[in-house]
Amino acid sequence: MPKNIHQPEFEDFYIPFGGKLKSDNRWVKLAKMIPWEEFEESYAKNFAESGQGAPAYPVRVALGALILKEKLKVSDQEAVCQIEENPYLQYFLGFPEYQEKAPFDSLMYVLFRKRLGEEVLAHYNECIVQKVLEDQK
Repeated sequence: MPKNIHQPEFEDFYIPFGGKLKSDNRWVKLAKMIPWEEFEESYAKNFAESGQGAPAYPVRVALGALILKEKLKVSDQEAVCQIEENPYLQYFLGFPEYQEKAPFDSLMYVLFRKRLGEEVLAHYNECIVQKVLEDQK
């Protein structure tokens, strides 16, 4: 997945077996509330462009995976299964279209937690809560 992936327009999310996502789905609504690009700027500063190894997943995938795991109250393994099976979750993570294969394995959750850290996660959480509160005014 490219490092700086931008969410496609909601209407353009491709589902190979037909149909369209509903705009009032909870994951679609939540995706629109989170300032992904703002988070990506600070997250990307943690990675040097060495050209070696696999590129880091965008913050939308790393943070999004942790958010959905907590909201669903499931294990790392179950979260990956849910992502693999659910086009709404893949949309939430910023993928441009549904893919039948899981985008990563459950061991990536350990890396996501390590890379983001408690302090950064707390900051992102505070930003999201503030955004939700502003949107409710």
